[in-house]
Amino acid sequence: MTSPSMTMTPVARMQKSLEPTQLDGWLVYDFQGLNPHARRVLDLPREAFLTRRFFVWVPREGRPILLHNHIEGGTWRDITRGWDIERRPFGSHAELDAALSEVARGKRIAMEYSPRGAVPYVSRVDAGTVERVREAGATEVVSSADLLQSFLQWSDEDLRAHRRAVDVLMSAKDDAFRLIHERLQVGASVTELDVQAVIMGQIEAAGMQAGHAVNVSFGVNAADSHYEPGGDKNATLRAGECVLIDLWAQEPGRPFADVTWVGYAGEPSAEYLDAWTAVSRARDAALELLNTRFAAGGWGEVQGWEADRAARDAMGERWAPYFLHRTGHDLGVQIHGSGANLDDYETRDTRTLTPGLAVTVEPGTYPAARGFGIRSEVNVYLSPAGPELTTPVQRLPFVLGQGDWTTVRNGTLGARADS
Repeated sequence: MTSPSMTMTPVARMQKSLEPTQLDGWLVYDFQGLNPHARRVLDLPREAFLTRRFFVWVPREGRPILLHNHIEGGTWRDITRGWDIERRPFGSHAELDAALSEVARGKRIAMEYSPRGAVPYVSRVDAGTVERVREAGATEVVSSADLLQSFLQWSDEDLRAHRRAVDVLMSAKDDAFRLIHERLQVGASVTELDVQAVIMGQIEAAGMQAGHAVNVSFGVNAADSHYEPGGDKNATLRAGECVLIDLWAQEPGRPFADVTWVGYAGEPSAEYLDAWTAVSRARDAALELLNTRFAAGGWGEVQGWEADRAARDAMGERWAPYFLHRTGHDLGVQIHGSGANLDDYETRDTRTLTPGLAVTVEPGTYPAARGFGIRSEVNVYLSPAGPELTTPVQRLPFVLGQGDWTTVRNGTLGARADS
């Protein structure tokens, strides 16, 4: 969605995000890129040469103030041209402390800080600077985590680009599994790198990029959730082994699509199918929670950790012990974006899910001792109207090497694989 706020100055957008809060203001700090959110929120030009620390104070009401080293006054005049902001230079550390005291004393302030480092994607301001702000008289320093998410929202063109990336991935996924299927049928060998090359070729032919080569895992390699073939890591598929393909792509500068599909060389074992049932049940539980909680109160009532907990609880006692990562991540121009994750495992992400962003839902189980790993991954756009699946959902694993490809793709194990 394209918001009118997109045409505002950065500080005006920050002030708008503060309106519904009980905060006195937002204090953005950076020193030589330690806080990457500062560059995004303030829309700093890439060529801006800033070597000294700075603070931008944006009150909920009133005129914003920039505290900058006087050496960089000219640079800041260029950056803030057209902003309604007061520039206050400082030179010595004593002058900085006095200037901070003037803006922070008695205030409840948001910064890129996360108590106990609970959400590391947000926790970008060093402990010493937080101490300095507190010593300047701030009554409380709180996390800017939810404020930041409004600066990550997708435009209409972002969503269209994401959908184009989904189309490319679905085509590449089909060609990859068809290659495996046809090689198995004639008794020819197929390696992880053979399959990876098919996918990467399609991504590149579409003018898209993956950042690094996608994941194709055979057998026990699929039990490593971040496995990547390459070099001497290049398994040849054998009958009775699983296949896991995790593939992702983006148009340059636009949000990623990111999906995972699975199959099996021959008839899947009963144990593998039991694990698949648990994974798909977990995926669907997370999707159901997003739908029901949104219907009950909108996005402001849904926190990231809740979807993870729903998935983990639904997976069941047999396979949940091997579910060794969060249920999903924010999806953006970086594949692992800075918005709320679906996570009550690696962190307890209490950020609210924000309309205009997107997340993956990708539970998995990785029992290496049993020789397989399974993950099912879909993408969900957090539309203002509710959760919107932007990718197909795999309903059953592909049974590879048996029957014709069209039957495998459209009717795996007697049910459609896509929906």
